[in-house]
Amino acid sequence: MEFLFGYGLFLAKAITIVVAILVVVGLIISMAVKQKQSSASGNLEFESLSEHFDDIKSEAQLVILDKDELKKLEKEEKQKQKKNAKSSKKADEKKNNMFVLHFNGSMNAQEVEQLREEITAILCIATKDDEVLVNVESGGGVVHGYGLAASQLQRIKDKGIKLTVSVDKVAASGGYMMACVADHIISAPFAIIGSIGVIAQLPNFNKVLKKNDIEFEQHTAGNFKRTLTMFGENTDEGRTKFKEEIEDVHVMFKDFVKQNRPELDIDKVATGEYWYGQRAKALNLVDELKTSDDFLMDANNQYRLFHIKYATKKTLAQKLGFSAYQAIEQTFMRLVDAGNKLYR
Repeated sequence: MEFLFGYGLFLAKAITIVVAILVVVGLIISMAVKQKQSSASGNLEFESLSEHFDDIKSEAQLVILDKDELKKLEKEEKQKQKKNAKSSKKADEKKNNMFVLHFNGSMNAQEVEQLREEITAILCIATKDDEVLVNVESGGGVVHGYGLAASQLQRIKDKGIKLTVSVDKVAASGGYMMACVADHIISAPFAIIGSIGVIAQLPNFNKVLKKNDIEFEQHTAGNFKRTLTMFGENTDEGRTKFKEEIEDVHVMFKDFVKQNRPELDIDKVATGEYWYGQRAKALNLVDELKTSDDFLMDANNQYRLFHIKYATKKTLAQKLGFSAYQAIEQTFMRLVDAGNKLYR
């Protein structure tokens, strides 16, 4: 009886805690739904990469050089500063800017919303003597999303500002659609490049529905409002039309790449295949084999480097969601611990 009483008391406490958790989670979900209706505000973050490189250099020198070498280096730096100060021309001379962006694209290219804000900020302050580097990492995705992303990069070129795209890992399909807009494309030796093709696929559950005597109705106005369907019975006419639509998109993709990189043998590279950086350079898909790190270190001698990022502020629901997750995790561990004590 004592065991049953103890177990019942434990169960009552557990149920109370679970109900409380569900209430909190329900409130968070309700707040999240309400906040989805309004766009989340964000802010632009600027980071000096030139200062970052200088800090790395200084830290390395402090570790590697001995006291005499450090004194000698400090003396040389002071002499260099005095020499520059004497020359008014050199004193007034300013480096141009290089603005660095990172685009890590998902299948639906939702990151284009941040990209457009970052590019707008650059175009508000950049001159034609400045340059933009965009590090692209994407295996592609929806046509309209990556088409818009490529158009955002075109805005930079339309203002007469040099655009370089670097690919350290992958720029395939929609990712390459973006990359080909650049004046200059650099690629790591084993980065994945290309995949100039189009793919579309979907499952069909019509036979499953028929087997279970489930009817599916779909009504359209227009012969090809819907070519293929997931639940209805697909026809050869629909399949043919769907294939024609894919081929049409592929033609537009090839034309777009050819327009931006006229030196390409487009029929040779637009087969849907991808190549690693070394092979891609031989095919003129990229211009130079180099990582973005080496490119930036070299550019630091000529430009002032700035990394720009548009950061979206977390909503209250997101912040509460993380806190709730921690609370649930802690509560679960307490329940496990209480259960272990009960059965000891």
